[in-house]
Amino acid sequence: MRVIEATRFGDPDVLEANERPDPVAGAGQIVVDVEFAEVLFLDTQLRSGWGRDFFPMEPPFVPGVGVAGVVSSVAGSVDSGWVGRRVVAGTGETGAYAGGGYAERAAVPVDATFEVPDGVELKDAIAALHDGLMGLSRIEKARIQPGERVLVTAAAGSIGAWLVPLAHASGAQVIAAARGETKLRLARERGADAAVDYSEPGWTHRVRAASGGENVDVVFDGAGDRIGRAAFETTAPGGRFFSYGAASGDFPEIGEQELEQRGITLIGIHDEMTPVDQRRFIELALAEIATRRIQPVIGQAVPLERAAEAHAAIESRSVAGKTLLRVGR
Repeated sequence: MRVIEATRFGDPDVLEANERPDPVAGAGQIVVDVEFAEVLFLDTQLRSGWGRDFFPMEPPFVPGVGVAGVVSSVAGSVDSGWVGRRVVAGTGETGAYAGGGYAERAAVPVDATFEVPDGVELKDAIAALHDGLMGLSRIEKARIQPGERVLVTAAAGSIGAWLVPLAHASGAQVIAAARGETKLRLARERGADAAVDYSEPGWTHRVRAASGGENVDVVFDGAGDRIGRAAFETTAPGGRFFSYGAASGDFPEIGEQELEQRGITLIGIHDEMTPVDQRRFIELALAEIATRRIQPVIGQAVPLERAAEAHAAIESRSVAGKTLLRVGR
C-alpha cells in the first residue's frame, strides 16, 4: 500500500511517498480502507522534531492519527458486522501518537472506531475525532455562563471552528483572534461578536475594548507562545485559561505563582479525560455534525502524495480550518 513517511526530522520535504505491506488486523482491531486522513498541526511539529519529550517518535515513521473510510476486514475476535461500514477512527488511544494515518489502509482499534451517521460526508465526520472532542470537552469544562466574555485565539483553526460557535451558543460574548482578514471574516461568520488580528501591534488592547474595557472571563488558546502569553494577560482574576495548542511554536510560559495571585484556573493539554468521556464527546461531535449545528471548515483536501505541500501550507498559516489528505483513488 502507499504511505507517506517522515524519513527524518526536518522541513516538509522530508515527507516522502513509499510502500509498506498491507496491515493485518490484530487482536481487537479492524482494517480501514482510508479515504481521508486528517492532518493535525501536531503532525507538522513532530515531523520537525519538536515534542519528543511528549511523543517519542523516531524516523522513519508514518504520521497521522485519524482516518475516515470503509472497514474492509476485522480480527477474528471482532464483530464481522463492522465490514462495509463507513467509519472514522483513531489509529491508537487518544492522548498517544500511534501514527499510521497517512496510508491507503490502517489497522485501528475497534474501541477507537465510530460509525459515521447517514448523510454525513466522511471528510466532515473526521473532524469529530480530535477537533470535536477538544472543542466540546473544553466548552463543557469551561462552564460558560450567559454574558461572560470569551476570547478564542487561532479562532479560524480546526478547533477554533468548533469553539467559536459553541461559545456563542452558550450565550457568551465571543472575541475571536486570528491572523488576516480572511480568517477574521470566517470567525465572524461562525458567530464571533468581534474579531481581532493578533499579528498587529496592540491587539490585546482591542480585545479589552471589544469586551467593554474589561478583561475576559475565559480564554481558549490554540496559538501558544507569545500570543498565548499575551492572551493570558487579558484573563480576568478568577478566570479560566485553556492552553490546548502551540501553533506559534510552543506553549505559553505561565508560572504557578501568578496563577495563584490572580486566581486563574489553567487547564492544559495534560488534562485528564477518561476513555468513556472521550467516546462520549466524539459521539456528541458526530451528532452535532449530523444535525448541522456544527459545520466543520475544510481548508484544504489534497492528494496523499502532496502531504509535504499540505504541511507547508499549515506552517505558513495560509489555511483556515482543517487540512485533509485524499487517499482513496
